[in-house]
Amino acid sequence: MISTDSLRSASYRRSQFNAQARSIQQAKNLGQSTIFLCHSHKDQNLALGFAQLLQDAGCKVYIDWLDADMPERPNKDTATRIQQQIKENDYFVYLATENSSRSRWCPWEIGFADGVKLNDKIVIAPTQDTRGTYGQEYLDLYRRVDVASDGQLAVFDPNMKNGRYARTVW
Repeated sequence: MISTDSLRSASYRRSQFNAQARSIQQAKNLGQSTIFLCHSHKDQNLALGFAQLLQDAGCKVYIDWLDADMPERPNKDTATRIQQQIKENDYFVYLATENSSRSRWCPWEIGFADGVKLNDKIVIAPTQDTRGTYGQEYLDLYRRVDVASDGQLAVFDPNMKNGRYARTVW
C-alpha cells in the first residue's frame, strides 16, 4: 500500500511535474507510456504527488482538472472527454483512497475503463492512511502499483507478491 503521507511528500516536488506538458501523441512518439489518472478531486494533492511518482517512472500522466479543454462544470461533454482520454491513454490507473471510494465519478470511470481496456492496462494504486487501507476490493481483478523497498514504483499482477519495476512495465 502506498501511504498518503508519501504522496503528499512527492507533491512538494510537483514543480517538476507538468501533466499537460506534451500531448498524448507527442509522448507516444517519444516512446513514453501515457496514463489516465483516476482519482477523487478531493485528493488533488495526493494525485499530484502520485503523478510525480509516475512521471519519475517515465510516464506521461493525464489529470482531467489540468486539461484546458475540460468544461468548467461537469456535464455531458465532461463525460465524453473523460471517455476519450481513457481510450487514448495507454493505461488507466485508479488512485484508491477514502475519497475515491465515495466519489460518483471514480466508480463510473473504472467501469468504463473495464469495458474498453485490456485487463493488464488497468492498474490499481491502493493507499493507506491513519484511518485505513483502500482499494483492496479490486486487487483480485487488476494489477496494482506499489512502492518497492528501494522507493521505486513496482507493478504486481493480481495475487502476486513479486512485481516488476514500473519503468520496465510502462
